[in-house]
Amino acid sequence: MRRIIIYPLTALLLFCGNWLSAQSASSPPVMDMEAAIAYAQEQSTAVKNARVQIADAEQQIKENLSTGLPNVNGSVDFTHYLQVPVLPLPEAFAMGDPNAPDEIAFQLKNNFVAGLSANQMVFNGSFFVALRAAKAARKYYELELDNARQGVRNQVVNTYLPLLLIKQNLDQLDLNIGNLTTLRNETNAFYEEGFVEQLDVDRLSLSLDNLKVERENLESQRENALRALKFTLNYPIEQPLEIDDDLESLNIEAEAELLTGGIPYQQRPELRVIDQSLVLQDLAVELEKSAYLPSVNATVAGQYQYQGDNLSDGFWAPTVLVGISAQIPIWDFGGRKARVQRARLAKEVVANQRDELVRGIELEVTNARTDYNSAQRRLASRRRSQELATRIYETTQIKYREGVGSSLEVAQAEQELYTAQNNYLTALYETLLAKESLKQALGL
Repeated sequence: MRRIIIYPLTALLLFCGNWLSAQSASSPPVMDMEAAIAYAQEQSTAVKNARVQIADAEQQIKENLSTGLPNVNGSVDFTHYLQVPVLPLPEAFAMGDPNAPDEIAFQLKNNFVAGLSANQMVFNGSFFVALRAAKAARKYYELELDNARQGVRNQVVNTYLPLLLIKQNLDQLDLNIGNLTTLRNETNAFYEEGFVEQLDVDRLSLSLDNLKVERENLESQRENALRALKFTLNYPIEQPLEIDDDLESLNIEAEAELLTGGIPYQQRPELRVIDQSLVLQDLAVELEKSAYLPSVNATVAGQYQYQGDNLSDGFWAPTVLVGISAQIPIWDFGGRKARVQRARLAKEVVANQRDELVRGIELEVTNARTDYNSAQRRLASRRRSQELATRIYETTQIKYREGVGSSLEVAQAEQELYTAQNNYLTALYETLLAKESLKQALGL
């Protein structure tokens, strides 16, 4: 009874698995821009390396902490003398005895020592500074991770939007080719009935061929742009991928506060990174100053030593000791002072870099706001031009079909329409790019 139930169930599961595999193989993954950004931020080499640096900073904290905790070490040492070292005795030791030895050994043949020692740092000024520096370094690498994520997002946007522009142009070309094909077929029918000349058909055929050639070129550009996007995403180049957005569906309107509000400098990950660098530079100065302080260490050790000419009748000698040592810096001919001054100079360099970055952010935001406003005005103008060119082309077609217009007028209106369409799509792309540049400048 079990076999009757299990075998059909297994067959059904295998069939469903194969069907799902076939479906996934036949339909490539589809990503919109946000999905592409999320994918890239997980797969990017820069983000992965930033995570590795955070993990390394965690281990550095543990490493620095271990230097302030007791270190326990064991030792085992065994020595067998094939020939025991001896020392000569002065003649006075013989006291006239001719049989007295003239040398003496202070070591037996077998020597075995086992010991255990523990060292504890009592005071060291650099230890606490180094521990704080390690924690600050972890924070620094966490900010570097944010910076890497933002950089990946910017790269994806800059490679995704051109692909959308090409995709939109292809869609528009397909629509134009379809409309022009219909008009050419109608004109050819009129020609066969003797209402128009062969020249009218030839003009439309030439325009149609030009559109098809342009479409082939755009298709090649689309493939190149798609490969560039895959590379940016760290996505396998040979695997298929489709995008799910179009220029018209993306929001091109920027909020008012983005255009007129203050500049949120701390939103920029680069500035947060450099601020954390200043914290590290302060700790570097403290670390060099701590070299003026003494360091104190305590030691506890014990050992058990065996000596004998054989391993059965020797003697055991235990040893236990405690000790404390201190190192007090007195004078090093200005070396420590120079190192402190160098740390301060390094901090001054980072502070100057921060000032330059703040001025650069201010310039970048100002230019991005100007570019966005200009792109919005240009887009509105291009939209009106496209609507006007569309009406002119449609009116020209009606006049041509009714026999009161010429094919030359149709061809001229057609070219003006194509130019207006391309200008509109380009303006729409530039507006989206300007909005993204504004958001990047504001650190959003």
